[in-house]
Amino acid sequence: MNVQRGARGKLENQPLKIKLKISGAAVYDYTCFGVDKNEKLSDDRYMIFYNQTSSPQNEISYTEISGGAEFTINLEKIPATIQKLIFTGSIDGAGKMGEISNCKFFIEQRGKENILAEFTGADFQNEKAVTAIEIYRKDGWRFNIVARGFDGGLDTLLKFYGGEQAEESPKVSTPPAPKKVSLEKKISESAPKLVSLVKPLKVALEKKNLQETVARVALVMDISGSMYGTYSDGTVQEIVNKIVPLAVQFDDDGELDFWYYGSICRRMDAVTLQNYENAVPRDWDKLMKSLGQGNNEPVVMQEVINEYKKSRLPAYIVFISDGGVSREGEIKRLLIESSKMPIFWQFVGIGGTGLLSRLFGGYGIFEKLSTLSGRYVDNANFFALDDFKKVDNAELYSRLLNEFPNWLKEIKAKGII
Repeated sequence: MNVQRGARGKLENQPLKIKLKISGAAVYDYTCFGVDKNEKLSDDRYMIFYNQTSSPQNEISYTEISGGAEFTINLEKIPATIQKLIFTGSIDGAGKMGEISNCKFFIEQRGKENILAEFTGADFQNEKAVTAIEIYRKDGWRFNIVARGFDGGLDTLLKFYGGEQAEESPKVSTPPAPKKVSLEKKISESAPKLVSLVKPLKVALEKKNLQETVARVALVMDISGSMYGTYSDGTVQEIVNKIVPLAVQFDDDGELDFWYYGSICRRMDAVTLQNYENAVPRDWDKLMKSLGQGNNEPVVMQEVINEYKKSRLPAYIVFISDGGVSREGEIKRLLIESSKMPIFWQFVGIGGTGLLSRLFGGYGIFEKLSTLSGRYVDNANFFALDDFKKVDNAELYSRLLNEFPNWLKEIKAKGII
């Protein structure tokens, strides 16, 4: 049934799901606060959100879904100390609830979405958050469709419900350092089409403890003839779109250094949030022909080495290939040579499983990096994707950043940087 703000009713004492979906130009956080009789978060383990996805006994769990989040709740297992579950949506970064397109709240039991509430930005004003639904104890379990705006974001919600706050640093006589502009703010203001990438990237960065990492970032893009279909169907532009936020996060200048390579290579203008949609030129087929349509990884690898070998910052290189990698001796030499430099190579294979690619060497040495000897440090990683456009963003960023933290520790330990 469709319900309005303030609607209340009884729930069956059965497992249920709460779905929250907010559509708009901002990044949205979804949180469940399990509070006591005083409506306080007396146990922080019952704050369930993207960075703590389940309660102690998995009574409440969080999953990201398309356009929002889903909470699965086993009502029978909720401890007696938890009297109410409060589900909220909040804006992470710039924006206000009055600017959203719409928000939808669902309650599902026995596999059916029994209750739906839907609102638009006109139902809110300048608030940064919304209290969506409450599930509370009263002769069993009941629901309340609150749908009220809340002044302040997730940090303010946490404080309101009594969660522990990090202690503020004591005041000092020296002026404070300027606050770094958040990734959310940069992207929401300059490239709103990419805003959905922020949350999965942030989760991957937090899991790998890379939030404060500063590095130069480069994308090396295969433009050999066998990549024709990958350019024509928009996959290459999707790759650029998803790598740009990494550069914005790691590099203070927010620039992604960029190379195309075929039989020869060409360095392009740096990609930014302002020009990323033009990184793949409309006449890319002419560029493909001008660069020879072959595969010559060593020629572009040498240019990358020349650029970063004396860098004071680590350089993170995303190197895209669809296979046909055959110059293994030269590639091996360059990987060994650069292993004493502040350069990390993240090789990614795109659709190189076809017969033609295999006939011309497949991914070659990239698939053998784990056994490549002679390097000062392990400076490279490889994984392949059958279809880049279909891979989940959270999975993509997790794989892209999997080996990078270990390399950072090792080069620091060995004094490379």
